[in-house]
Amino acid sequence: MSLLVQNLFTGLTYGMILFLIAAGLSIVIGIMGITNLAHGALYMIGAYVGWTVAVKYHLNYLVAALAGGLAAAVIGLFIQVVFLNRLYKQPNEQVLLTFGFIFILATSTRAVWGATFKMQYTHPALFKTVEIGGIPFSLGRIAILVVGFVIAALLWYVQDRTRMGAIVRAGMDDKEMIMGLGVNLPLVSLVVFFMASFIAGLGGVLGSQLVGPNLGMGTDILLLALVVTIVGGVGSVQGALLGGLLIGVIDTLGKVYIHQIGSFTIYLAMVIILLVRPRGLLGREVG
Repeated sequence: MSLLVQNLFTGLTYGMILFLIAAGLSIVIGIMGITNLAHGALYMIGAYVGWTVAVKYHLNYLVAALAGGLAAAVIGLFIQVVFLNRLYKQPNEQVLLTFGFIFILATSTRAVWGATFKMQYTHPALFKTVEIGGIPFSLGRIAILVVGFVIAALLWYVQDRTRMGAIVRAGMDDKEMIMGLGVNLPLVSLVVFFMASFIAGLGGVLGSQLVGPNLGMGTDILLLALVVTIVGGVGSVQGALLGGLLIGVIDTLGKVYIHQIGSFTIYLAMVIILLVRPRGLLGREVG
């Protein structure tokens, strides 16, 4: 029983990392109408920058988390302002462009940090464990869950309870009407894109507690984040959270108990959910 609880806990923490990537991806695709396949590469950049700050320069882990998030946000904003802003409602061009940036960022990362895996890192206090009901739990993984739920609550509030969230939702359904009312929609879109990229970079730092920074982590996490986005429903923060936790648990339990086909379980779950709910669990219908 304790082993099952630990595996569920592991799946939930892994799922929370998936949520941090999928949340920004879901918002950018579903609400802003931008397909940003470079989102996984921003996760990787955050992990490497955080490693540099925390391990190489021995600075505080919180500083590393902020640095990783800001580095990803700045790069994401550059991609949005210089390139994606010119490709509104051109999904094919967006896919090709951001797919190219996956290779650009991976090559740049290799040139700066090398090709070898880096060590896992976190705050020294988070290496400890606590026992609950006789079962040990990692403080680092508990911190991932806490941070993830806080970010989920903040994103939900911004999206559903603020003027900016209402502007973005309405603007991406009818951009011309909102701009005709005098709303500075491009500025609001930049803020949303910056926020989504920052969360991806922050997720890279948090995820480096589980797997150290490496050149393949961006593409690996992108595929799973796309599955989470589809399962949860495009454009929904709540859907990304539910989908992330669900896929994280299914993936972990599948690899532990039916390891021969463990990697297949998440795609089977996606197919079943889409057969029942074509827009995903909590998908938002974009007009």
